[in-house]
Amino acid sequence: MLHAKKQDLDIEPCTIRDYQVVAEIYNEYISDGNATMEENYKSAADIAKWVADFNDRERLYSLKKEEKVIGWGIIKRYSERGGYRFTAETAIYITTEELRKGYGSEMKRFLIDQCRDLGYHHLVAKVFAHNEASIKYNMELGYTIVGTQKEVGFKNDRWVDVVIMQYLIN
Repeated sequence: MLHAKKQDLDIEPCTIRDYQVVAEIYNEYISDGNATMEENYKSAADIAKWVADFNDRERLYSLKKEEKVIGWGIIKRYSERGGYRFTAETAIYITTEELRKGYGSEMKRFLIDQCRDLGYHHLVAKVFAHNEASIKYNMELGYTIVGTQKEVGFKNDRWVDVVIMQYLIN
């Protein structure tokens, strides 16, 4: 257990045992179409490939409640270009049954702490502009809006605007 502010939560490095559930949770969001531009469903093998391709400062974590994976969080490089080496993108996904219970905030705080430990300075979150709850929750955690990319994606037969948010680590 790495972190457990709430009694029933554990955040741990994701292991091969967790990959199938991570894929299933991500697939919920792919189906819903309101949080990711991804359109192809993922399998445990896809998640394993993500992790195998990570650099030494990228991470995937499982959020567990009573030892059951209910979400996951990722720290990934913003760009392969060297000048961006202190910038990471963070994202979290919580199974729909466990939304709006504060678990996403716990995971995001944990990711911010991990990014600090990994030497990152600038964190990026990309949020669908119509996902007001996600924008609000990121702002409550200290992220600020730096702009909106108009019609940057096409999902569910419509153009999607994406809000770019940042968090600066001191």
